[in-house]
Amino acid sequence: MLSENIKKLRKAKGLSQEELASSLNVVRQTVSKWEKGLSVPDSEMLVKLANELNTTVNILLDETKPNNKSEEIDNSTETLKSLNDTLAKQNESKRKTLRCIFLIMAIVSTLFVSTYVFNEIYHYFLAYKFKSEVTLIGGANGPTTILIAAGYSFKKILSIFPLVIIAIVSWIEFYKTKRK
Repeated sequence: MLSENIKKLRKAKGLSQEELASSLNVVRQTVSKWEKGLSVPDSEMLVKLANELNTTVNILLDETKPNNKSEEIDNSTETLKSLNDTLAKQNESKRKTLRCIFLIMAIVSTLFVSTYVFNEIYHYFLAYKFKSEVTLIGGANGPTTILIAAGYSFKKILSIFPLVIIAIVSWIEFYKTKRK
């Protein structure tokens, strides 16, 4: 309703989003958000917008003509309050969804990193334990001595680095999306 009216009246006046935004001293993206219904102008901006589009606030808000100015303000206030409530509910829903996604990413990546680290520690100590042991096996020319030593490289730990970053960022974003 409001978003459609802004777009319709802007186009009827032959203005681009950029031109309307410039005349209202806002960025083009703000006008775009109004027209898409992602945000609503505050009451002061609504009056400026109505003046710029040569209309009234009531027409922008799709309301019937009130009998007096006080009724007009009351109706506009109620409509804006309703729009803001709807927008707040949408934002809360998005926040909850993002929070859930970040929590899942954080837990999964933390589990992978933990499993990897414990596995590497186990293999490191296993290699350390058998580092100096030798065994004999039969060969064509007699017994052959073989040193059993598991190779270990810290380069392997660097391969998990991107997953560590994902885990850290996920936990930070999970924390940032909590309700304030």
